[in-house]
Amino acid sequence: MPPQIKRLALLFAILIGLFFVARHFLVPKSFGEFGHYRGLSLTENQAKTAHYAGEKACKECHQDMVDLKSPNVHKTLSCETCHGPGLAHVNSTDSIIPMKVHKEREFCEICHTKNAARKSDNIVQINVKEHNPGEKCIECHNPHNPWLNLK
Repeated sequence: MPPQIKRLALLFAILIGLFFVARHFLVPKSFGEFGHYRGLSLTENQAKTAHYAGEKACKECHQDMVDLKSPNVHKTLSCETCHGPGLAHVNSTDSIIPMKVHKEREFCEICHTKNAARKSDNIVQINVKEHNPGEKCIECHNPHNPWLNLK
């Protein structure tokens, strides 16, 4: 047998051995317990504190906003998509903890800035430098019903 084959075989044996040693230390113990993921991830995620209340909780007090939003382009967005996590607001007495109300233009630009990589048939895109520069979006558009002209 040629010496280079012996050296290659030895090198492969070492690499395979290193792979199994690294795998032993890097792969979590619960990996593969319930399929191809960590079994303990279920318990770890269960132990996390919830922050989102869900749209059902919003509807209990703000049905008017849900009704305004429902026939329009933002109907598929959860309230907490724009207003942030609402569990603390829902659980507070008399809603002492307020929800975020974004009035700055930059917030709307996150989704509505013209972007070639984004589908334009389901998200209205604008050129933010040309479309009413210097004005806040909510001066003309109600986020719950964007086509309702406020001016």
